[in-house]
Amino acid sequence: MEISAIDRANLVLRIVGKGNKERLVPLPQPVLDELGHLWRSHHNPRWLFPNRHGDAPLGTQVLSDTFAAAVVAAGIRRGVTPHALRHSYATRLIENGVDIRVVQILLGHASIASTAIYTHLTTPRLAVPSGYA
Repeated sequence: MEISAIDRANLVLRIVGKGNKERLVPLPQPVLDELGHLWRSHHNPRWLFPNRHGDAPLGTQVLSDTFAAAVVAAGIRRGVTPHALRHSYATRLIENGVDIRVVQILLGHASIASTAIYTHLTTPRLAVPSGYA
């Protein structure tokens, strides 16, 4: 991720996804603060997560290994992947009443149908009358 992707004034992060499509996602102040601490540890002028030489971003294998180590350190034994984390994030947003169009934008889905999958997953939980769950 390039440092220039962070808009500190508006607390948003510019993400370039599949098909070179750009989207803006919220960047909460506590996360921005942590990213600032991280950046101050290396002061790379271009990359937030530089490789060991500082001339490129971290490779996907390093990110994958780091994620796997974090899962183990957290004591999680079930199969967890970055995609599962993304899936959980979207499901929680829908469960907490975030408009499906907002979730679509945050996930970078071109089609609302891709995002609608998450509404079907949460429907059984929402359909249980209170006092019966």
